[in-house]
Amino acid sequence: MSSNTVLEVADISVRRGEKTILGPINFTVHTGERWVVLGPNGAGKSTLLQILATKIFPTTGTVKILDKTMGEVDLFELRTRIGLCGTIVAEDIPGDEKVRDVVLTAAYAVLGRWNEVYDLWDESRAIALLTTFGVRELGDRFYSTLSEGERKRVQIARALMTDPELLLLDEPAGGLDVGGREDLLRRFADFSADPTAPATVLVTHHIEEIPVGTTHALLLKNGLIAVSGPVDQVITSEHVSAIFDTPIEVSWVSGRFFARAWK
Repeated sequence: MSSNTVLEVADISVRRGEKTILGPINFTVHTGERWVVLGPNGAGKSTLLQILATKIFPTTGTVKILDKTMGEVDLFELRTRIGLCGTIVAEDIPGDEKVRDVVLTAAYAVLGRWNEVYDLWDESRAIALLTTFGVRELGDRFYSTLSEGERKRVQIARALMTDPELLLLDEPAGGLDVGGREDLLRRFADFSADPTAPATVLVTHHIEEIPVGTTHALLLKNGLIAVSGPVDQVITSEHVSAIFDTPIEVSWVSGRFFARAWK
């Protein structure tokens, strides 16, 4: 693994009983890259993300994250260097937790504030991240009172609290209305434009949810990589039509991708 390699997946596969549901897969993420993983339901996106988040181990193959090999390192320590936003975390956030504390507790990699002691830097960073994603004024609200769009923004702020070197996003715009989706994608694109922003892997099955600034794409179908590489070479009418098994026309406007079915 070179000094600028953030993630390296080598010949991984996942089996459930006699069935292989993912793999074999190979790909590498470098510093400064913004990846999107796209594919239909059941393609293996969630399974791949769980591996990258160190929540499950592959059946075969090797995963190196931030120069550490899964199976040979303390995963608790490694997870503090990985920001994670998705249902893997969201389902466990206490509804009676204040929004500010939802973000703040990420500093200790815990959910639910208890007896931890946070310094002024932690509190300032939490407020700054809530501001970046447009929810600073909700800091004293209970998490359970937020809309889905507001929760997504808080989840991303939490994922970034520890200043991670790798950020994993599981359908961050899923379930949002058009206004909420566009606002979130704009804020995330602005954040990602910072040269110090972490390398990112975003999972979705809607190409309209690919943020401006995405550099690479990986298309999954039936647990295998159909195509991967620079985003403008991967997100094409030909490739997208192939993975979704229907004729789809892909267009590109102002850094965003859009899709519609052919007649």
